[in-house]
Amino acid sequence: MKITILSRLAKAIPAIAISALLCQPLGAVADSRNDYNVIEMMQTESNGNVVIDIPENLIDLILHSSKKEHSHEIKPGINKLSGFRIQVFSDGRNQHTLEARAKARGSAILAKFPKYRGQIYTYSSSPNWYTRVGNFRTNSEANAALTELKRAFPNYSSEMRVVKSQIVVVKP
Repeated sequence: MKITILSRLAKAIPAIAISALLCQPLGAVADSRNDYNVIEMMQTESNGNVVIDIPENLIDLILHSSKKEHSHEIKPGINKLSGFRIQVFSDGRNQHTLEARAKARGSAILAKFPKYRGQIYTYSSSPNWYTRVGNFRTNSEANAALTELKRAFPNYSSEMRVVKSQIVVVKP
């Protein structure tokens, strides 16, 4: 695969100059002039275009490694990823009953939806208490579950919403 780079960009990419210097035969590098400049030589000899020949296996390696950085590979064990949860309780009033009310909301959901066992998260961030449900990797999964929870608990539906959250995915 050949990649063409304009000579203007060659000045911004010192690696090109180093590569060109290393690829030159030893006799070509030794120049009697003190103002010898590899970048200027590349510009002159290439008429403004620099062609870099990159082996296909190196291109594949670069492309595959960048895909791995952006995808979240799930490994065996406990994985923490960015995802979504459904917030079913959030309140900061009546401090003496907050914890009990937050846990009761989670218990009510668990009683009706046992599939969320181990996925009810009740915690405090002073002065508020929160209860969140689920570990959803996509917003669409979370919204489908939100619709299901709102139908099952119409009294709480105005408080329920999907929130971005760090989620836990367990792979055996």
